[in-house]
Amino acid sequence: MTDLPTPDTDQPHDLIGIGIGPFNLSLAALAHGIPANPRPLTATFYEQRPAFHWHPGLLIDGASLQVPFLADLVTLADPASPWTFLNYLRSRDRLFPFYFAERFHIQRAEYDAYCRWVTDQLPGLHFSHQVDAVRWNNQRGLFEIDFTQLDNEGEAEALGRAHTRHIALGIGTEPYIPEPLKPLIEAENVPVIHSADYLHHRQELLDAPHITVIGSGQSGAEIFLDLLRARPTGHENLHWLARTQAFAPMEYSKLGLEHFTPDYSRYFHALPESVRDELVPHQWQLHKGIDADTIAAIHDELYRRTLHGGWPDTTLTPGVSVRTAGRIANTRIELHLEHTQQNTRTRLTTDAVILATGYRERSLDRILTGLDPYLRRDASERPRIDDRFRLVLDPTVTGNVYVQNAERHTHGVGAPDLGLAAWRSATILNDLTGTNPYPLPERTAFTTFGLTPHHPRVPTQGPDLIPLAQNN
Repeated sequence: MTDLPTPDTDQPHDLIGIGIGPFNLSLAALAHGIPANPRPLTATFYEQRPAFHWHPGLLIDGASLQVPFLADLVTLADPASPWTFLNYLRSRDRLFPFYFAERFHIQRAEYDAYCRWVTDQLPGLHFSHQVDAVRWNNQRGLFEIDFTQLDNEGEAEALGRAHTRHIALGIGTEPYIPEPLKPLIEAENVPVIHSADYLHHRQELLDAPHITVIGSGQSGAEIFLDLLRARPTGHENLHWLARTQAFAPMEYSKLGLEHFTPDYSRYFHALPESVRDELVPHQWQLHKGIDADTIAAIHDELYRRTLHGGWPDTTLTPGVSVRTAGRIANTRIELHLEHTQQNTRTRLTTDAVILATGYRERSLDRILTGLDPYLRRDASERPRIDDRFRLVLDPTVTGNVYVQNAERHTHGVGAPDLGLAAWRSATILNDLTGTNPYPLPERTAFTTFGLTPHHPRVPTQGPDLIPLAQNN
């Protein structure tokens, strides 16, 4: 193992990003577009994976993004950027085919290809670089970043250290497996996979006599549909189980979508912590429901299989939780189920299980261990995050640590939404530079969240709302 340049020979960066997923890639693309005044912004980004891939196990043929193509890396902050999705199409001579396709929602595989196109050209992105530690150097007024450069096999090749004035954490999410289902992961000789790895094991799953999908979100629905289409009529042998009380559609009304605007993010951030914590679980249908087109496609496929009499061999049961799970004779799995409304229990024996149980934000604690003495936490010991996506740190730390998709507890359900990526990146860069390189709209929703509007009504017609305290 060799050492990369020592700290004394490194020039400090303005910004180091940790993780290169869509959100930090958005930040990198917009940072690259800031004009040199008085000098270029120096930004570099580290990612431990060898290349960019966006949910490769879920790039099911035909699966679409749940946001319009305008929710690319940059457009909603800078539509003239060279890194827009439309410019990607232009570079591939595909603008006219896209124009005639008349698609507002692109396929996931196309979004992944677009992001990889950006990473292939954008400077300052370093893959196969694992960040090991982050510290604050009080004497230099800089953050120290220790990292390991990895070889093609993922083994340590070299060590290095870099210094930066600011950090952007974009380490993403990780597959979540509820406690009762964790024993399944250790089930040898039986295919049990999280939906994140579905395509890597698809053929193995299809070879199983009976398959069970657990989870009622978009991933579970897309996987169930893909399996259904691949199984012979009358011999589907598929179970689909969900804890939710229905296989419910995602809230996709025009006004409902305004929960994914900067206006709502600002409103949510201003709420008391206890109110925010109570609110988030009740908003599951804003981001955990199923796209209406996917629901329709599932029903159409099931209906098609009844045309010659009989019903497909499928069972779709909501309102069910898995109490315990285990192996039977090393080759099958037994699920102990409970129906919450009926207060009844039963057992289900199956040959393969797909856990479409979602994702959770990766903990920041490991990577921020060196900053722990400076971190300010809320009543639940989570990092406090201000309205400009900065960790609240001790005033002695003069640099900022920005977070991307780690702030649902402070900014609401829009935190993981691709539609807010460019706005959040622009907000971070405006704050970091202090020069407002990306002017952002003051109002983004027709809905006024709360009795005290955050912004003037546009256009102003009629009297403005007055807080009750001022109307005595």
